[in-house]
Formats: sequence, C-alpha cells, structure tokens
Amino acid sequence: MAHKNEVEEQNAFDKLDTNLGNATEKIAGNKKVILWVVGGIAIVAAFVLSYLFIYRNPRLNKAFEAYSQVEMKALGNDSVAAGEYKKVADQYSNTQAGELAALSAAESYYNLGKYKEAAAELEKFDCSEPVLAANALILTGDCYVNLKNYDKALDYFKKALKKADKNPQIAPRVLLKEANIFDEQKKYDKALECYEEIKSNYPEFEVGNGLGIDAYIAREKARLGK
Repeated sequence: MAHKNEVEEQNAFDKLDTNLGNATEKIAGNKKVILWVVGGIAIVAAFVLSYLFIYRNPRLNKAFEAYSQVEMKALGNDSVAAGEYKKVADQYSNTQAGELAALSAAESYYNLGKYKEAAAELEKFDCSEPVLAANALILTGDCYVNLKNYDKALDYFKKALKKADKNPQIAPRVLLKEANIFDEQKKYDKALECYEEIKSNYPEFEVGNGLGIDAYIAREKARLGK
C-alpha cells in the first residue's frame, strides 16, 4: 500500500514537472509576442504623453489666451465681441476655452437681437457643471421664445429644469418662463400648474412686479373660470 502511494506521488510530481516544462516552452515561444505587446503599450503611452504635453496643453494655452484677448479687444462692445468670440469658438472647438467663447458669442448675439446666431453658438456649448449648463439651456430657450418658436423653447426649458435639479435659484425662474409661454398659447391650465409648483416647491421665490405668486394663480384660475 505504501509502495503504491509512493508510485502515485512520483507520477504526480512527474506530471507537474511536465506541465511546468510545457508552460516554460510556451512562454519562451511567446516571448517575442509579449515584447511586441509591451512595446506597443509603451508606444501608445508615449504618443498620449506627447499629445498632452506637446500639442494639447499648448493648444489649450493658446485657446485661453485668444479668449482673453477678445475680452480686452471688445471692451463690452457686443458687435465686436460676437464675431471675435465666434472665431475663437470655431478655431478652438472641443476645448474649454472654445466652449466658453461659444457661450460668450451667444450672449453677445442675444444682446444684439440676433437670436438665430445666438442659438447656433449655444449648440456648440457643452458643460458638465449643472448651474452653467442650465443657464446656457435657459438662454437657448429664450432665443427660441424671441423667434416665436415656443415648442422648441419649451423643450430647452424642460432640459434646463432637469439639469437644474430643483436648484431654488434656477428652477422657479424656468417655471415662470414656461408659464409665460403657456399664457401666450392660451394654455391657462398648464400655466396654472407652473405657478402652483412654484408656490409649493419654491415659496421663497419672488416673482417680481410687486405681485406675489398668489396673484398669478388667481389670474389663471379666473381665466379658467374657477
């Protein structure tokens, strides 16, 4: 019995030795492949680092420099600022400075009453920061309000509400804009919903014009015969 166990143990060691030998042969055979893979990773890493430090960072610096130069050149002149910011936005697209330039161009176009141009620039703007993103969406909605495209304006205001995520400084302002559109469309029931949501969820919000939110609610109910 002891002899049998010794034989089985030796066979197991022999099998293990054979497996290890086969593994060593496979590693030796694949050595060139492994070196190519490691070399490939090194080349990709070198390319990425070169892009970041040789191309991308200087490009970002140039983009912000160009953006700053427009601010100095325009000095509050929207006619100058709109065109100059647009140039920066187009030249440095897909950079933070380029997107900020698009937003600044849009604001200048809006101030000039060029709402189509403003909306076109806002389409280039993309931002993960919720407050800035929400305000850009609001401005886009305002462009379409002025263009009398109320349905599209409402689409952007809905996006702004979602992005604002119940921000007490932004959400009630958007709801008020929606209510104004619904009033224009004579959809008084929807306008009433907006005003009631403001009263319920944002009681500290001041509507303005010296009137409280209750006055607007009362007006809509009167229009609806309630």
